[in-house]
Amino acid sequence: MATGGGYGDASQKIDYVFKVVLIGDSAVGKSQILNRFARNEFSIDSKATIGVEFQTRTLVIQHKSVKAQIWDTAGQERAVTSAYYRGAVGAMLVYDITKRQSFDHIPRWLEELRNHADKNIVIILIGNKCDLENQRAVPTEDAKEFAQKEGLFFLETSALESTNVESAFLTVFTEIFNIVNKKNLTAGENQSNGNPASLAGKKILVPGPAQVIPQKNNMCCTSS
Repeated sequence: MATGGGYGDASQKIDYVFKVVLIGDSAVGKSQILNRFARNEFSIDSKATIGVEFQTRTLVIQHKSVKAQIWDTAGQERAVTSAYYRGAVGAMLVYDITKRQSFDHIPRWLEELRNHADKNIVIILIGNKCDLENQRAVPTEDAKEFAQKEGLFFLETSALESTNVESAFLTVFTEIFNIVNKKNLTAGENQSNGNPASLAGKKILVPGPAQVIPQKNNMCCTSS
């Protein structure tokens, strides 16, 4: 039996498949965040992503097996939009805390996301490279304020030092899981036999009203 958040067991029964996309400018560390989460690796001389790639990792959330399918794309690529976002139930909006421009572009990325993705997609804003505190160009407060205004989760991460990477992904996947399970319960109550509709093993699109994001999740890797 798999235990929480392991790196996956091929024989395991998968209850859910959740697609999450990584977006943001190129060179902010999207691939490094993904590699740290999916394989617990960090490569100093990582090459720029060409086109689109995805990696998977199996998680256990509330005793259910969740296959996390995380898609990564080159930040300057604009041609992949609709296919890239199709079926995504979560998004990680990444900027580099040492590059102000990468943060200033976040509203544009968010707009693109909202134009192409499901309107109830779970979104987390990520300030990567928080190990480079002495080169910080984006104050934590600026990002926190933006996240609160837009109703996003927020965390600062370091793919290099593995800070908050796991927390960022688990925040998104747990939120998606909770939304889907709420839908299951509602569907169950609406059926005469009272059994929740089984969504097991299917890719999930999260319908219904947009979720309210709890602001207590605004955390960063430096205490504020």
